[in-house]
Amino acid sequence: MNILICGAWPYANGSLHLGHIASLLSGDILARYYRAKGEKVLYVSGSDCNGTPISIRAKQEGVTPKEIADKYHEEFSNCFRELGFSYDCYTRTDTVLHHEIVQDLFLQLLNNGYIYKKEIEQAFCHTCDQFLPDRFVEGICPNCGKEARGDQCDHCSKILDPLDLLENRCKLCGDSPSSKKTEHFYFSLSTFQAKLEDYVDFAKRHDLWRANAIQLTERYLKEGLHDRPVSRDLPIGVPVPVKGYSEKKIYVWIEAVAGYFSASKKWANDNNHSESDFWNEGTKSYYIHGKDNIPFHSIIWPAILMGTGINNLPNHIVSNEYLTIERKKLSTSKNWAVWVKDMLKKFETDSIRYFLTINAPENKDSDFSWREFVYSHNSELLGAYGNFVNRTLKFIEKSYAGKLSKGNIDEQIKVEIEQLYSKVGRHIEETYFKLALELIFEFVRRANKYFDEEKPWIQIKETPTECENTLTTCVYIIKNLAQLLQPFLPFSSEKIKEILAIPSFNWSVIENTAISLNDVKPLFERIEVENIQFEIEKLYKQSKNS
Repeated sequence: MNILICGAWPYANGSLHLGHIASLLSGDILARYYRAKGEKVLYVSGSDCNGTPISIRAKQEGVTPKEIADKYHEEFSNCFRELGFSYDCYTRTDTVLHHEIVQDLFLQLLNNGYIYKKEIEQAFCHTCDQFLPDRFVEGICPNCGKEARGDQCDHCSKILDPLDLLENRCKLCGDSPSSKKTEHFYFSLSTFQAKLEDYVDFAKRHDLWRANAIQLTERYLKEGLHDRPVSRDLPIGVPVPVKGYSEKKIYVWIEAVAGYFSASKKWANDNNHSESDFWNEGTKSYYIHGKDNIPFHSIIWPAILMGTGINNLPNHIVSNEYLTIERKKLSTSKNWAVWVKDMLKKFETDSIRYFLTINAPENKDSDFSWREFVYSHNSELLGAYGNFVNRTLKFIEKSYAGKLSKGNIDEQIKVEIEQLYSKVGRHIEETYFKLALELIFEFVRRANKYFDEEKPWIQIKETPTECENTLTTCVYIIKNLAQLLQPFLPFSSEKIKEILAIPSFNWSVIENTAISLNDVKPLFERIEVENIQFEIEKLYKQSKNS
């Protein structure tokens, strides 16, 4: 089976924070798992370099949008690489190829009768003397009464028009914009109402989407879909490929989601393959993003695919809830955030991956707490998993000169390991990543209990054959734990792979228990608890000074 995994594209207008990683990490878990199973995987994403937020940041800093996009695209690429994200293609939306792909999709929709021209009223700032992109307009959401920007309310998820906002104001100068007539292209989204209802009903019956995606999408469909503008007067972006309209740009909400297709095309061009291998009805696809992006993946992108005849609608929509920081809503404007590039300098990558998976906001908002992060690392990664690996291998190194080649594996442990592959694999495929990791760590605790009950330090003196059986079973456990955990904790799994000379990781039981050790080192280092107070004070200080 071919597996397409699409990770949401972060805006290249500011650094990555833990909220981004919490919503995107499951894409890498899926990619590593399916590769281990031997499936053909294409895992794509990139930096959104055309969005209005980049123009806003550029104006604030007095530099060009390209300088902002270049800076953060490089930072994103480095962070994702250090975090172990195994993208097959991580690209950006300001490439020539992306522009060509988006323009081609636009023309297909136009030629198929799904795009039309319409004169509309658009927000215009007389002080700045320009039409305002939707995100350049801020105000009060007419639906929930909270602060919102002109394209969507982050609080109630209502898709908005800037002129709908109450007390609206220009983000650049603060003055209240007026409305002015202009001509734009519109996408006939209402045409797809019935097809999308059937599509969502199928996903609901087969439990393919997260509950938040089903609920929000059904709400939009119940309210009735409205045609949406697909062009805007924007400073940067993909030009509309129609004579006389090249000064207008294709709206980012239709252009950014097309990045999944253009990234696939780039991968195909770079590797002499065909993107069609992953864009057909026989492909299983996963779309990984935060809940604020649900309608673009559950309604907009499927409608575009329907309108252009591309037969690979999203199968699994993996829409995560939000991550809070120390029980407060994450806010980049108030600098209430934990920045990924800073965290990577101080802490082990697998610690970050473990915490954000075991505390993933899969069905509800979850919280990142420095106290919980430190104690989670010390008790689970170091105290349970690392301790089991270290005590076993150190014992073999000391008592058997690092060599162990015979002994019988405990039959009950064998059964449990075999069941673990089946259960964990099923949970990953069904996007229950937290549950999958919890199952593995339940077995880690079982492994420590087995070691304690068998007492190899006594067995080696009184029943040496049983001692060899115990340690052979423990090596069997370690090798298979490393393989089971590889999608979640790739760096520590790689350490074990090298220590125990495991040829490769697959998704099947490792039977070979022969090992030859030399200079065993701990799998994880302890994080000193003093870090907790230091990081909390740092967080409050950076927020206060923002």
